[in-house]
Amino acid sequence: MRPILLFVLLAVSPNLFAQHGWEDERSNEGEVLLLNFQFGFHAPGGDLAGRFGGNSSVGGGLDFMTQKNLLLGFQANLHFGNKVDEDVLTTLRNNEGLIFGDESGIANVQLRERGLYLGGHAGKIFRLSKNSRSGIRVTSGIGFFQHKIRIQNDPVVFVSQLSSNYKKGYDRLTNGVAFTEFIGYHILSKNRLVNFVAGFEFTQAFTASRRSFNFDTRTKEKGSRLDLLTGIRIGWSLPFYIGENPDEIQY
Repeated sequence: MRPILLFVLLAVSPNLFAQHGWEDERSNEGEVLLLNFQFGFHAPGGDLAGRFGGNSSVGGGLDFMTQKNLLLGFQANLHFGNKVDEDVLTTLRNNEGLIFGDESGIANVQLRERGLYLGGHAGKIFRLSKNSRSGIRVTSGIGFFQHKIRIQNDPVVFVSQLSSNYKKGYDRLTNGVAFTEFIGYHILSKNRLVNFVAGFEFTQAFTASRRSFNFDTRTKEKGSRLDLLTGIRIGWSLPFYIGENPDEIQY
C-alpha cells in the first residue's frame, strides 16, 4: 500500500507545484547528466532466502539522458541486513548456544548481512504528457553482485577462532554476474528542484562461493546459486544540463 501511495503522490506532485507557482517557465529539455542518490528495501528469493532475511541498500550512480529521454548509466549499491538465517558458528557454540572467549568469558558475537552491487543499465523515461519530462522510467542492466556474512566480534571478549584471518572460513563470500530490472516513476521538474524517482527493482544473480573451505562444514561449497532480490528503490537526482551557459544554472 505504501509504494502505491508514493506513486500517486509523485504522479500528482508536478501539477501541485504548478498550481502553487513553484514551477517556472525554464526549459528542462536537452541532454542532461543525472547524479543519483538512492535508498532501497529488498526481500530475498531463491538461494539467497535460505541465508538472509530482508535487507536495505544505499548507493548512487550517474545517468546520461538524451533529448528523447533515452538513458545510459551505472549504479553502485551497498546492501546490509540484520537477519542471518544460516548459523555458520554452530561448531563454536556449546549446548546452550553460547560462544566462550579465550579467557572463558561469554562472547556476544553477531552475524550480519553485507552485500554489493555494481553495474550498468540502459532504458528510457516514457513521458506522460508532451509538456512534461516526467514519466514512467524503465531500465535493465547487468553487473556484479556480491554478498557475505559479516561476523561482528565482541569488543571485550576475544575469540581467537574468529580473528581476522579465520573469519574467511565462516563468512560465505559469494559473488557473480547479475541482471537488474527497474520500473517506476521519475520526476524532472522545470524548476530543476524536484527530481525524484521511485519504483520496483528486481535482481537475478548467478553466483558461486569464493571460499576454498568452510570451517564449520569442513567442506567446500560447490555448485552454482541463483540469488534473487525484489524490492522498492527511491532516490533523488541532481541534474546537470549539457550545453547550458554556466551563468544560467540555478539550484
